[in-house]
Amino acid sequence: MERFFRSYKTEWMPTVGYATILDMKHSVIDYITRYYNNVRPHWFNGGLTPNESERRSLLEYGSVAKIS
Repeated sequence: MERFFRSYKTEWMPTVGYATILDMKHSVIDYITRYYNNVRPHWFNGGLTPNESERRSLLEYGSVAKIS
């Protein structure tokens, strides 16, 4: 979570903040659903986005995570 928030603050959040709470909410949702999960490559995932990494895992293993 700490790395996520650092990335959000340095890559997306305006340095002057947001004009309204609604602007902030839309920006956070856009960052997570559009940019962070679909566009931004992640070193831990071998340079893949989280969504692409999960898609490949699902194709290869038939699931994304094992629930015990």
